[in-house]
This record gives sequence, C-alpha cells and structure tokens, in this order.
Amino acid sequence: QVQLAESGGGLVQAGGSLRLSCAASGDIFSIEAMGWYRQAPGKQRELVATVTTSRTTNYADSVKGRFTISRDNAKKTVYLQMNSLKPEDTGVYYCRLDQVRSARDYFGKNYWGKGTLVTVTS
Repeated sequence: QVQLAESGGGLVQAGGSLRLSCAASGDIFSIEAMGWYRQAPGKQRELVATVTTSRTTNYADSVKGRFTISRDNAKKTVYLQMNSLKPEDTGVYYCRLDQVRSARDYFGKNYWGKGTLVTVTS
C-alpha cells in the first residue's frame, strides 16, 4: 500500500510564500508523474502543477511565474513552492501521484493525498 503525507499548508498574507511537500511511502518502484491540485470553496478541483519523471513540468495559467513544482525521486517527494500568493489561491491543495508501480506491477495506480489547507488573506 502507498501512503501520502502532505505538509506545509497554512495561513499567509497576500504576497507571501508557502512551500508544500508531499512524501510518498510504501512499496514504490517508480512514479510517473507527481502533481498538485487545488479545490477552492464551492469550486471544482483543478490542476495546479505537475512534474513527470523526466522533470517536464506543466502549470495552470493562473500560477505560472509564481509557483514552482519540483520532485526528489530518492525521497519520493514532490514540492510546490508558492510565491506572491493571492487570495484566489486559497483552497485545499491535494497531492496526486500518477502511475505508481511496485517492482511487481505491470500497471500503475494513481493516488490522492488527503489535502492541506492554504488560506491567503488580503
């Protein structure tokens, strides 16, 4: 089984910064893509950023230039550095891992974290 431990959320004023972390543990041989999604109150969950094994990144237009996603494969951890935060960045941020395989798996599985709350005040 795979477990995800998210951390780094909190309360910050507009213009401030936060760094989210998501560490995966369990029987893991490879993780194809790691990413962050967020869900604001009353809205659908949306993609924030993803990073693949080859470190190709993808960002939502709303966070480009402000957020940076990175991964440490040895630690099985993905990070999201969030700078110049805005009140509209407020929401629950979820870690997602795509195509997680153990050494025995042919097909991978996808996993969601439980979420960490980010609140940005004006």
